[in-house]
Amino acid sequence: MQRLNSQQKLTLKLVLLAVGLIIILAIPGFLIMQSSNQQMAKRQRSMLSPVIMIPGSSATKERFNRLVNLLNKDTNQKHSLLKVEVFNNGKITYSGKINRGDREPFIVVGFQNNHDGYSNIKQQAKMFNQAFEQLSEEYQFNNFKAFGHSNGGLIWTQWLENYYQDYRDSITIKSLMTVASPFNFEETSTKNKTQMFTDFVKHRDQIPSSLNVIAVVGNEDSYTSDGLVPANSVLAGKYIYQKRVKNYTSMTVTGEQAQHSNLPQNQQIVKLIEQYLLDSTKQRRQPGARTTGQN
Repeated sequence: MQRLNSQQKLTLKLVLLAVGLIIILAIPGFLIMQSSNQQMAKRQRSMLSPVIMIPGSSATKERFNRLVNLLNKDTNQKHSLLKVEVFNNGKITYSGKINRGDREPFIVVGFQNNHDGYSNIKQQAKMFNQAFEQLSEEYQFNNFKAFGHSNGGLIWTQWLENYYQDYRDSITIKSLMTVASPFNFEETSTKNKTQMFTDFVKHRDQIPSSLNVIAVVGNEDSYTSDGLVPANSVLAGKYIYQKRVKNYTSMTVTGEQAQHSNLPQNQQIVKLIEQYLLDSTKQRRQPGARTTGQN
């Protein structure tokens, strides 16, 4: 057997060293890829389909406590409640929990900055995205439904147009229900377009075309206002969603508790959530909720 000379030995050592370095460098990448594949598989198998709720301005993560209680009293399937708060410094806190075996929990996301105004809505959408990223990583759901009261519907719209594209390949938003959301703020006519409304219309192509949207208008004692938000401002949402999404339906809720701040406790809203958002309940539309438009 011929012995290797010094040059050949050096070459062999360099080759072995290079192979070793390649293997060492490849291991982390392989582990990351394996972990990523496992997470993808876990997400694809997930049966969790939460209803994620965003309250309006000046409201907190406690805003929908009564609504969830009403829903749990009205349905056989009981839903757990997880409440999330996002602080201005990026800190995120949790209270409540998602019960084991609950496939359709409610998750409410509130903000320390819960003030009105377009600049705040943009900031709140950014803060919501921080919470959504954590929630999606922790619970690995592959679909969800959305609910927004008042400015909550505006935050959802801002988020859909500016952040959802980062998740759309792995997480599907199935339905969005907005209740008394002033898409054109206090304006009663779309001839007077606010900057927010103009931006929403401009970027509507970012909204997923598979989405089902239900826009609810509250009318306290007329067909012009719920006592705070002009009906025409709520209906202006059709210029954002109609003929862009799979289905767009606007409805008018009248009668008792149709005033703006009372709408989340309105029994008609409870029925609409059961019918249009909850997969576990399939109920007929109740009297008092009037469809005013559909695409």
